[in-house]
Amino acid sequence: MLTGAGISAESGVPTFRDADGLWEGHRVEDVATPEAYDLKPTTVHRFYDARRAALLLVEPNQAHHALARLEESFGEQLLVVTQNIDDLHERAGSSRVLHMHGELNSALCRGCRQRSPWTSDLVDHPPCPRCGVSELRPDVVWFGEIPYEMERIHHALLRADLFVSIGTSGAVYPAAGFVQAAASYGARTLELNLQPSEGTDFFAEARHGPAGELVPAWVESLLSR
Repeated sequence: MLTGAGISAESGVPTFRDADGLWEGHRVEDVATPEAYDLKPTTVHRFYDARRAALLLVEPNQAHHALARLEESFGEQLLVVTQNIDDLHERAGSSRVLHMHGELNSALCRGCRQRSPWTSDLVDHPPCPRCGVSELRPDVVWFGEIPYEMERIHHALLRADLFVSIGTSGAVYPAAGFVQAAASYGARTLELNLQPSEGTDFFAEARHGPAGELVPAWVESLLSR
């Protein structure tokens, strides 16, 4: 299962990329590339510190809770791969979640390359809890960087009986190619999205509407079989 910004938007989490191509008023090049961090680390830290603080003001919605209920029934048969860097899946009760684009509540040390849970600001360059070096950056996969857990994701696609995409644009690779990979391995494919995504035609079935309505209804139908 793949989830994107659309599942968290109903909780009030910004989808970052606006119609004019800006992320919360910032150019992508200014806050989401390694080069931007090297050039203006304070600007980048302030951007992500604000996003991290904003997480405290939102709650998981019915779609997140529905997927947590699905995990209770399916256990290890269910894997949620999310493009989101928020923690709403976990706060709803899901435990089998892979954050392929990283997590806001985590910091990555450029010194020892270790990842550490992190919920406070990084703008003051605190020391790494692992090695003590003040080289912590947001643990977010920026443009030009390789997403996390790609080998494990590929293995899951290879074994999947059903691939479901929820709240994704179908425009960002490599995630946009997951549906074709899953289908080529024999999985059934379903899109649940507010509107047709750029990859809708690759799905065997597509349902369109708010995630907070579509996902609970789909989960209920699955659990009632």
